[in-house]
Amino acid sequence: MHIKSQFYEDYTLGHKRETLGRTITESDFVTHAGHTGDFFPHHMDAEWCKTQPFKQRIAHGTLTFSVGIGMTATEINPEAFSKGYDRLRFIKPVYIGDTIRVAVTISEKKESKRPELGQINEHVEIFNQNDELVLVCDHILLAKKKEYER
Repeated sequence: MHIKSQFYEDYTLGHKRETLGRTITESDFVTHAGHTGDFFPHHMDAEWCKTQPFKQRIAHGTLTFSVGIGMTATEINPEAFSKGYDRLRFIKPVYIGDTIRVAVTISEKKESKRPELGQINEHVEIFNQNDELVLVCDHILLAKKKEYER
């Protein structure tokens, strides 16, 4: 991880970056359940899950989201900050042993309510080891404009 200043003007529509993979483990399930209090049997009860359509435990959607977004955090940009996420969808289940990777594409640039900032939307796609889309969302960033930098 390193620091890289990037202003609103420096973002390019269509620019894409991708992460390496990370395998989701049973420890991830247990730790996430402990952090969130979500001990639903879909995530924690292997025997019960055998009676369900997926036939095995599925990752918490918020686990897949958290790990995937964390995988994209490779640079510290002191000129921008996250405003939040929109249109989050869990497309396919993630299982213990699946390896996820993330693709982030700059999908929109526009003015913000504050004239010294611009808004950048990053379209986030998380894929499993079979290149199947498992999660999608849009990350909203606000970045300083160069003309307002002092």
